[in-house]
Amino acid sequence: MQLVKLGVSAIALVAVTASGALARDQIQTAGSSTVLPYATIVAEAFGENFDFKTPVVESGGSGAGRKKLCEGVGENTIDIANSSSRITQSDIDTCKANGVNEIMEVRFGYDGIVFASDISGPEFALKPADIYAAIGGQVAQDGKLVANASKTWKDVNAALPAQDLLLFIPGTKHGTREVFDTKVIEAGCKATGAYDLFKAASAGADDKAKEKDAVKACNDLRKDGVSVDIDGDYTETLARIAANKNAVGVFGLSFYQNNTDKLRVATINGVTPSVETVAKGEYPVSRPLYFYVKKAHIGVIPGLQEYIDFFVSDEIAGPDGPLAAYGLVPDPELAKTQEAVKNDVAMGPLN
Repeated sequence: MQLVKLGVSAIALVAVTASGALARDQIQTAGSSTVLPYATIVAEAFGENFDFKTPVVESGGSGAGRKKLCEGVGENTIDIANSSSRITQSDIDTCKANGVNEIMEVRFGYDGIVFASDISGPEFALKPADIYAAIGGQVAQDGKLVANASKTWKDVNAALPAQDLLLFIPGTKHGTREVFDTKVIEAGCKATGAYDLFKAASAGADDKAKEKDAVKACNDLRKDGVSVDIDGDYTETLARIAANKNAVGVFGLSFYQNNTDKLRVATINGVTPSVETVAKGEYPVSRPLYFYVKKAHIGVIPGLQEYIDFFVSDEIAGPDGPLAAYGLVPDPELAKTQEAVKNDVAMGPLN
């Protein structure tokens, strides 16, 4: 087992386990539903190829996973949080307040966020402006902000189908929602002119405060049933679309690619989402995928270091590995990640 320097928290963990039963002998991870299938693939392969138990992989959402990671140090807390959005400084502060002083950030690849509808429905060629105009609470009309009264996609954009508006979007606890808000809703709000109107209407003390108010207003979505938050994973969104054929749902690219027999994907800004278009930076709605490791557990929970090394190896996370085969867009800087993992590099404060 790799030798590591133990901090105060890790020493406390060793003392606890030495005084009672043996330390937990199975890695425990939780978090992002987007990362879930990748982590499951790795966990099963790890169990088959190493003399350690197969890690436990649970979902619950990126934010919930990071919250669990920060609950403290000890065998009753998880070892790894899977996340489809980057950890926040607030998360780091919570971790430190609970004795989790060192966290390793591991970026292992990329994923696209796609808009898809029932396979038998019409094709959609969308832009962020269309999506904001469909579900934004207030929209720009003749230079003024008005309540959104659009009923169909054709009301939003004459080039779109005359199909009733109904969008299933990720709930606020999902990492996908953060990227959706930033790269779709806020981008669309700005493109339609609503952002500038929100900013002009703000009573903020300075420009920065006005911008913050405008972003908040952009993300205040319709509450009349047109925009529906999905708190479950993508399988719930898929089930909702099966029951509501006119709906459009938000999915991870890899999930869509494994359900092309049920879903028709939309283009965004004229680009069809694919591994290739995400890798080239052509598809506009993509994000990195991470997992976060509690360093105090390395060297205490059997197999944890080996699991991390295995996860980011070329054989697993590289272009010819099983994660890419499932739909992961490989990280072009995977070698840097491998080096950081090898050297147990802990992340510092966020800038």
